[in-house]
Amino acid sequence: MRRLSPTDVAFLLLERRHQPLHVGALCLLSPPNGEPPGFAARLAEKFQRSEHVSSPFDRRPLTRLGVFYWEDDPHFDLAHHFVHLALPQPGRVRELLAMVSRVHSAHLDRAYPLWRVYLVEGLEDGRIAVYMKIHHSVVDGVSGIRLLMKSMSDDIRASADMAPTWEIGSGERPQPVLSKAIRGIDQLRAMSASVPHVMRELQQTYRDARAHHPDLVTSLCAPRCILNQRITASRRFAAQSYSTERMRAVAKAFEGTLNDVVMAMCAGALRRYLIDLNALPDKPLIAGVPVSLHRDREHAQPGNAVTFMLATLATDIEDPIDRFCTIKASMDYNKARFQTMSQNELLVYALGMLTPGFLNMRGNWERMPINVVISHVPGPRTPMHWQGARLDGLYPVSLVMDGIALNITLVSRHDFVDFGLIACRRTLPSMQRLLDHLEESLVELEEAVA
Repeated sequence: MRRLSPTDVAFLLLERRHQPLHVGALCLLSPPNGEPPGFAARLAEKFQRSEHVSSPFDRRPLTRLGVFYWEDDPHFDLAHHFVHLALPQPGRVRELLAMVSRVHSAHLDRAYPLWRVYLVEGLEDGRIAVYMKIHHSVVDGVSGIRLLMKSMSDDIRASADMAPTWEIGSGERPQPVLSKAIRGIDQLRAMSASVPHVMRELQQTYRDARAHHPDLVTSLCAPRCILNQRITASRRFAAQSYSTERMRAVAKAFEGTLNDVVMAMCAGALRRYLIDLNALPDKPLIAGVPVSLHRDREHAQPGNAVTFMLATLATDIEDPIDRFCTIKASMDYNKARFQTMSQNELLVYALGMLTPGFLNMRGNWERMPINVVISHVPGPRTPMHWQGARLDGLYPVSLVMDGIALNITLVSRHDFVDFGLIACRRTLPSMQRLLDHLEESLVELEEAVA
């Protein structure tokens, strides 16, 4: 048995009937050229003969005396985890996204390892899809994408002979209890040693706040917004790809990064969406931006290693150039502060930054310290294949919680940035319009550059 980290435990404890806390990914794939009909059926038959499973796909949560552990499932049943289905006619991407919305709303059974894979056929253009969901207590965004990439290759022939994700696993080797205990003690010592530096950083933040530093965002800055409400159990998922070349051209013109363009696109889209609903706050929306703490992203192990930075979306600014510059300055301020701190210091610093906002809530979801989560996960840098099929899209399917009714997560690949938007269906009406607004926001930035 392996003990869960405090962060991993939190995702199990925070789960509610209306609030499943798993994350997922939707892969859109084109079968090999000349492949005869029945490609998906042959893959399903191949996978159903699988007899091997690796960590973390073989473990389920267990509690003893209030302590959470991972336990190897002695009765692993692949039929519970692998599902083969077909879309209803006419098999458009619209039907695929509707299916993912429904399936993503359902909880994972804790009596089994917390994951499931769906192989989907019936798309009208002949493509297939793979949707995988796994509990956030098992992986975060970076480690989840790494697990998925282990079953893909940039060589089409090599990919056809690769084992499925659950057979490959993470390559994680169980550590002796004594070694883990020693590592835990070392982490506690490191956390304690980081307190003086973190206190100095928090004091500097307090001085910047008193001086009204234009680029500082605190957890008391987020305005009240319809994005911050209690949610229901229903979900709406929307996905779209945008050209990396277009976005990098904008970034270069503004001397920014690809992530700055992502933030500006989201800001412009949210501004348009809220104006349409007559619900745009006078103050700028605040985004919570996850920051990965994995030292080696290419070989990230399961589990959560993430902290948050707070950034303005400048949604109160009409001019797209001024809005972009304001967002970039806020992100640069955060980066400069974060670069001076170690991983342990970043965790403590983020806790210190967010605590005033959570204390200010007093049970009122409209007083959340952030309005929306925007997460950027690095993806493959070359064209990839899965079982001989070309990867056309890799769309993350994240989670929403009470108080955060919208999550925008994206994966940047070699030629496209794949956006995945998940929201509470009832709280945010017609959320899929944000996809059109993202394109409009990118065009607006391109025209500003011109």
